[in-house]
Amino acid sequence: MQVCGIVTEYNPFHNGHQYHITQARSIRNCDCLIAIMSGNFVQRGEPAIIDKWERAACAVAHGVDIVIELPYPYATQSADIFAQGAIRLLTLANVNHMVFGSECNDIEKLKHLSEQAAALPVQKKQAMVKSFADSCTQIASNDLLGISYLKALQGSAIQPYTIQRTNSYHELTYTKTIASASAIRHGIMLHQDVHHATVMANKLDTTYAFTHYYPYLQTLLMSMDREDIKAMLMVEEGMEQLLQKNAALYSDMDSFVNACISKRYTRSRIQRTLLHILTQTKKTEIQKLSPLQHLRILAMNDVGRAYLSQLRKQDDLIIASRFNQIPQDWRKIELRATQAYTYPLTPKNRKEAIAKEWQSLVYIK
Repeated sequence: MQVCGIVTEYNPFHNGHQYHITQARSIRNCDCLIAIMSGNFVQRGEPAIIDKWERAACAVAHGVDIVIELPYPYATQSADIFAQGAIRLLTLANVNHMVFGSECNDIEKLKHLSEQAAALPVQKKQAMVKSFADSCTQIASNDLLGISYLKALQGSAIQPYTIQRTNSYHELTYTKTIASASAIRHGIMLHQDVHHATVMANKLDTTYAFTHYYPYLQTLLMSMDREDIKAMLMVEEGMEQLLQKNAALYSDMDSFVNACISKRYTRSRIQRTLLHILTQTKKTEIQKLSPLQHLRILAMNDVGRAYLSQLRKQDDLIIASRFNQIPQDWRKIELRATQAYTYPLTPKNRKEAIAKEWQSLVYIK
């Protein structure tokens, strides 16, 4: 079988994602398309606008055969760590090739940059990619992530391909048929109609807006010992002092985050750090995790089920179609992430949402 892999967030699923699926299938005429998808929290450091079950089901309904969850510790960190986790899962799934969107759509140039970037710190890598993007007259958000994919793919048998990205990752124009996920979320916050851009329009609302989590985050930051904050994942270089100081000064999320942003700390870096405080994820806990050897299946169809039956023959591979099949150390983190994600819900809805974590995968015929 020709098996293609894509890495996604679907926050939310939109027409551009449908184009990505169509192109990924056509490039190598694949028999099975596997999507690695972030869970309830995403790489930009925010709660997903709609839960992972709805997003996974939508993906399978629109052309994906299997949706595998990218574990929380990978989904909510830097591009390099995000990519390492995604490529590890694609490798475990025996994928032949992967397809990702690119502003420049020049795979050979991106491969060259990935080799150069391997020896560079993050700041210099970003500057290098931006310089290249300027020469392409495009914005390089996907190219930066693409370079991270290619770094993670070095030594792998997986063959990478790119497709041309048609709009900016951060573009906020939501009136187009193909609008970015950022633009669609922006439109929802303004109570605008986005049906023309996403099939998930009727399911979107502002329930999971990050601002709704601030009362809990503020309480945590003001009540935790500074050393306990320092122990949380991604809290480095005295960030605990900055976070505590601004939590005491600002009563809303936007003002708080803006006060924390600097040349040293980007918005995404601050927000990802806040997620780890919200979920009480410690550095030592991540360091002690068992090797990633499981595929947590969120949704699939008949083609996906047939392919997974082949994968089950692999030694040491765990195909987790139920939550209790995930290794305990990983399961503990994922459950906390789900509990934190449901914070804005009513007690009844929160209980139901947490119970979903234990359900079997979504099966779509």
